Amino acid sequence: MTPPASKPSLSARDRLIVALDVPNAAEAQKLLQSIGDSASIYKIGKQLFTSEGPNLVRDLVSSGRKVFLDLKYHDIPNTVASAVRAAAELRVNMLTVHASGGSKMLRAAAEAAAASSANPLVLAVTVLTSMADEDLHEIGISGSAQDQVLRLAKLAQKAGLGGLVASPSELKALRQTIGQEMKIVTPGVRPSGSDKGDQARVATPAEAIANGADYIVIGRPITAAPDPAAAAKAILEEIQN
Repeated sequence: MTPPASKPSLSARDRLIVALDVPNAAEAQKLLQSIGDSASIYKIGKQLFTSEGPNLVRDLVSSGRKVFLDLKYHDIPNTVASAVRAAAELRVNMLTVHASGGSKMLRAAAEAAAASSANPLVLAVTVLTSMADEDLHEIGISGSAQDQVLRLAKLAQKAGLGGLVASPSELKALRQTIGQEMKIVTPGVRPSGSDKGDQARVATPAEAIANGADYIVIGRPITAAPDPAAAAKAILEEIQN
């Protein structure tokens, strides 16, 4: 069965996550000012968090913006649980763990988030969007990227996680496998005519939403645009249409 193309509880603006893949807080703040009200959720990844630490997260949260902390925790269960608790204290809205960490680690992450007052959405990263089938074979994983995504998605669902990170290519199969309850955040989204960059499995914003994504992550097509606010608005229009 094809999943519903839209979910009325989320507006186009609610669905867009802008990736702040920049080297420092000054560049991040410049982008935030440029984008203005065209977005409300921002992804902070390894580069920016390593450079600036948790203070930038606090600044964004205190300004009324939502933060998707994309650090992809992958460690022993106790260490990951402690990291999730620390992220929850920062009042982040979403955070990531690697599904390949296994069920004990995933369950520890889910329980730590649920026990916090912030209760952030814990997203299991399935297969990185830069990886194709041959990349998985290289590290000893047989089968296709989609096979691995579905395997890890079911593991995360059983462990009690609220969401997944998965590429556009697996969205339909995921919705057929896990249903509609888990949230799906989809990177590898490029507006029509954009360069794919280092992503191997991509789609347009409209395609991703229609195929079952709740949120889409977009970086360079917005952050590297001459007018980031206009680029973000164009993507919102594409989602709405």
